[in-house]
Amino acid sequence: MAKKVAKVGIKKEAGYLYFVDKNGDISCAKMARGRGKKAGKTKKVEKVGIKKESGFLYFIDKQGDIACAKMVRGGAKKKSKKKVVKKKAVKKKVVKKKPVKKKAVKKKAVKKKAVKKKAVKKKAVKKKAVKKKAAKKK
Repeated sequence: MAKKVAKVGIKKEAGYLYFVDKNGDISCAKMARGRGKKAGKTKKVEKVGIKKESGFLYFIDKQGDIACAKMVRGGAKKKSKKKVVKKKAVKKKVVKKKPVKKKAVKKKAVKKKAVKKKAVKKKAVKKKAVKKKAAKKK
């Protein structure tokens, strides 16, 4: 329930928003209607100087007096977070591997030998062909 804080009895004009400002005084501002229209600057209507408490909503009631009501927080309740138990991380031992000798080096050596043998065979074939031609000419 709302309770009256101060009796002021101001008259409200249509098109204006009346509120209790930071200093506890009554102020008003012109309400913006439609597109592109900006609200007017605030102006003080009455100096009252009440002290505001946190958790309460202060407003101007129908009689033009300052009233307050306890703020009600609505909406869905927040879910409580479950406690998360962190497990200790087990450190793994780092095993250094010995460098492995590359087998590709041996393969290259084998290939080179094979190439040399082929070249030797080609030379032998050429010599035989030359001997056969020489024999036919005689």
